[in-house]
Amino acid sequence: MPERPAGIGFGARGEPVMADDSQALQGGGPDEFLFRQIVETAPDALIVVDGESRIVVVNAQVEVLFEYSRAELLGQGIDVLVPERFRAQHARHRHHYFEHSKVRPMGVGLDLYGRRKDGSEFPVEISLSPLRLQSGIWVSAAIRDITERKLVQDAWFAERERAEITLNSIGDGVISTDLDGHITYLNPIAEALTGWPVAEAVGQPLARVFRLSDCVSGQPVSAPIELPIVNNQVVASNTNWMLHSRNGEETPIEDSAAPIHDRQGAVAGAVIVFHDVSEARAVALQMSHLAQYDHLTGLPNRMLFQDRLQQAIALAQRHGNRLAVLFLDLDRFKYINDSLGHTVGDQLLHAVAARLLGCVRSSDTVGRQSGDEFVILLSEIEFPEFAALTAQKLLHALALPYPIDEHNVTVTGSIGISIYPDDSRDAGMLMQNADTAMYYAKEHGRNSHQFFKAEMNERSVERQFLENSLRQALQRKEFLLHFQPKVNLETGAVSGVEALLRWLHPVRGHIAPAQFIPVAEDSGLILQIGQWALREACHQAQLWRRSGLPPIVMAVNISAMEFRAPGFLDNVRAILRESDLPPQCLELELTESVLMRDVEATNSVLHELKAMGVRLAVDDFGTGYSSLSYLKRFPIDVLKIDQSFVRDINTDNEDATIVSAVIGMGRNLNQQVVAEGVETTEQLQFLRNHRCSEGQGYLLGRPLAALECAQFLRGLSTSLLH
Repeated sequence: MPERPAGIGFGARGEPVMADDSQALQGGGPDEFLFRQIVETAPDALIVVDGESRIVVVNAQVEVLFEYSRAELLGQGIDVLVPERFRAQHARHRHHYFEHSKVRPMGVGLDLYGRRKDGSEFPVEISLSPLRLQSGIWVSAAIRDITERKLVQDAWFAERERAEITLNSIGDGVISTDLDGHITYLNPIAEALTGWPVAEAVGQPLARVFRLSDCVSGQPVSAPIELPIVNNQVVASNTNWMLHSRNGEETPIEDSAAPIHDRQGAVAGAVIVFHDVSEARAVALQMSHLAQYDHLTGLPNRMLFQDRLQQAIALAQRHGNRLAVLFLDLDRFKYINDSLGHTVGDQLLHAVAARLLGCVRSSDTVGRQSGDEFVILLSEIEFPEFAALTAQKLLHALALPYPIDEHNVTVTGSIGISIYPDDSRDAGMLMQNADTAMYYAKEHGRNSHQFFKAEMNERSVERQFLENSLRQALQRKEFLLHFQPKVNLETGAVSGVEALLRWLHPVRGHIAPAQFIPVAEDSGLILQIGQWALREACHQAQLWRRSGLPPIVMAVNISAMEFRAPGFLDNVRAILRESDLPPQCLELELTESVLMRDVEATNSVLHELKAMGVRLAVDDFGTGYSSLSYLKRFPIDVLKIDQSFVRDINTDNEDATIVSAVIGMGRNLNQQVVAEGVETTEQLQFLRNHRCSEGQGYLLGRPLAALECAQFLRGLSTSLLH
């Protein structure tokens, strides 16, 4: 082990130097004592190594830091305090230091680590200073444990890395500025939206990179950083800006701004967060359009039409003008849906909307109320006659054929008209009055228009009363069936009965079918009422059979809505099963108009009914538009001649010819023919002479309640024929 230097002094420039060996061995002086005091009280661990990298001086901090005693370290190579994985690196640095021509004090900050006696490692910071001695250059190393600083530094770098990753991965653009409004940072989204790479944007004024204008006015606006920087306030989101990128693209954005604070809490700049709202704005516009416009026709819906009507009333009131509301309902549109399908029906509605738009002024409004109902607002008219002329124009355009798919569809409409201020000054009442007038037009022949009159309100109130009462009638069991006999005109035997619906209202008493059936059909209640009637009739027929009455056929009228309903066939099967009535004892009566809509679908349903064993009859034959070729294809059992032909067979040659022709046709097609409305013996004699199969009417038997009909059936009287 080399001898330790005996004395250390200070050179002219203040650097420590060693005395010669002889002087050192003679004993220390005050300079050496002072040096040793400085070394021992230094806050860092101090180590002196000679030119051969051996430790020659250590202080107390070295013993604490490396956990070696002074005696264990003196004379050892410096590598004892260096982890093995860093020794080669340390050796290169020492060699470079000693070989350098101008050895000078320096700090070494390269991820250095010390090694304790137990082998554990810790990060250190080292400062080197040369000691110029007679025998050469020695080196003094000040070593500091930077474990805590390293932990803080690593945490800071990790936090910064996480922040950068977050800013780079979020969907918002982020721009930060200094106090002067110059850009200090852009994340990738901000780069993409502004068109400025971060390398070029940093240092630029914010207004040059982040160029904004107002979406409504188009005027340039400044980015909202004044409040964050000057007033230390957060600026809430704004959705009215348009961002103009470097390449000229425009993007609607939503942005907000906030101040950036330094560690002392002072404002150091501002940060702007923004994102593209193109998709959200498009969705909002679409939602707004859907909320105000009909999705099928593109016309204003009920809500938007009401708003425009309110505005038109205010304008008409200000200018002292009139306006008109036209309520249009397509005639028999349900039959088109039933026969040709909803796809054709939708195309028809779309085509109707286009024609209506073509008949009005640009200042007028055409809206779709619901289903097949349309409303037209004629704003600022001088005379009511203008509304009548427009209604006629609408009806004429409406009635022209519509080529849809392979069909040539025709449809008519009924229009009701109300005038402001003549009929009302209230938007809701104008609509209601026009609706009332429309129903009046529909009840008086359709394909026409009617102006609202005060007395129409009575009919409107009556209709509303009937509809509301019908909704409760089933629950309250106010419906009942009467049964009218059908008589074999050759034998006089009762061959069957027809079930006729009756309504016994608790206040009004008996309400005629002609009054409530149209309301039931328009409101859709006919489905429930028809199912009740079919079930009740089947149960009654089976009850009579079980009581021993002669077997007869129960005839039940089926409406178009029932026949086209998806569950119609299943419902018939279920009722036959519930009542246990033999299918051949049930006869379903359908009008020509029902049969001739969507012939293929009709034929399919009829054959399924026939396969069940149910009998089929054409009711009111002669009043519709049957094609005899189609009629021959249908599995029809009975033709019922409408009473309008029977009424005048003895006085009108045309009616007599029609009736005799139908009887002959039915005989040739092996179909029974039933004459309705037989009320005189002359009519009966005519029918018997022309070999009509059966008759039905007041002469042969009035409609009877179930108990009375049972008594009539037990009598089986033939006196009517003799």
